Amino acid sequence: MIAHPFDYLTPKSLPEALLLLADPDAKALAGGMSLIPMMKLRLAAPAKLVDLRGVPGLTSISEESGRLKIGALATHFDIESSRLVRAKCPLLAMAAAHIGDVQVRNMGTIGGSIAHADPAADYPAALQALEATISIAGVGGTRAVSAAEFFVDTFTTAVGPGELVVEVSVPVEAAGTGTSYQKCLQPASGFAIVGVAARLQAVSGNISMARIGVTGLSGCSFRANGVEALLESGSDPQAAAAAIANGIDANSDIHASAEYRLHLARVYAAKAIRAALAAAR
Repeated sequence: MIAHPFDYLTPKSLPEALLLLADPDAKALAGGMSLIPMMKLRLAAPAKLVDLRGVPGLTSISEESGRLKIGALATHFDIESSRLVRAKCPLLAMAAAHIGDVQVRNMGTIGGSIAHADPAADYPAALQALEATISIAGVGGTRAVSAAEFFVDTFTTAVGPGELVVEVSVPVEAAGTGTSYQKCLQPASGFAIVGVAARLQAVSGNISMARIGVTGLSGCSFRANGVEALLESGSDPQAAAAAIANGIDANSDIHASAEYRLHLARVYAAKAIRAALAAAR
C-alpha cells in the first residue's frame, strides 16, 4: 500500500529537530523499520516526517565513567558488532543480534526500537536487566529515566509529545558478572514470543546479584523481581524460574495462547539463568 501524503523534513541539528517535533502533526523517523510499514498500512499518517539521520552526534558508542553511552541512532548491527559493547556489555550485543533479520539490523536503531515499545521487542528485556538509563530530549531540556520507568505499556513509553530519545546508558559489567538472553522467536518476524534476559553476579558459586528482564509475555517488558529475590536468597535456578510468571496477565494471540506463553516463560527463564550463571562462574 501507499502511505498518506506527508511533508519530508531533514533537520541538521538536534535543536532544529526538536523544534520541528514540537508540532503535534510531526513524527520522528529513525530507521523506519516500524514506522514505514505502519504508514503503508495507514495505521499511522503523520502530516510531517522528521528524518533524524542528518542530525550529528546520535550514532556514537562510547565509554564514560563506568557506563556505555549509546546514541539513539546507533543501529542494531552497530551494537551487535561493536567491540566495545561485546566486551563491556555483552548482554546488549546479544539482544541486538536476536533482532529481525540482517536488513532490519542494518537499518533499525536502538532509539527507534525502544520508543516504539513493541511488547515483543528484544531490547526491553535486556535494558530492564541492565537497569539502563534512557535520555529523553525536548525543547525544554533533557531528562533521564530508568528502563523501569520508560516502558509504560503496549506501544507506550515515558517519551512525551515533542520529545525524542537521544541516548541509552548501560553499565560496564564488573568481573564475575554473567549474562544471557534467551528467546522463543516467531519465525516469520523474529519477534519474541517470550524473551528473557538474565544478569547475575556469583561469589563462590552463590548468586549475590540477580537482574531478570522479560519481554513478549505481557503487554510491557518488566523486571521479574520475585525471581531475582529467590535467586539472591539461594533458591535453585529451576525453582526460581518457575516464579517468573507469578501475577502476570499473559498475552494470547495467533502465535501462542496465554497458557503456552506462561510455560515458555518458565522454560526460557531457566535457560537464561543457567547460561548466565555458567558465564559468571
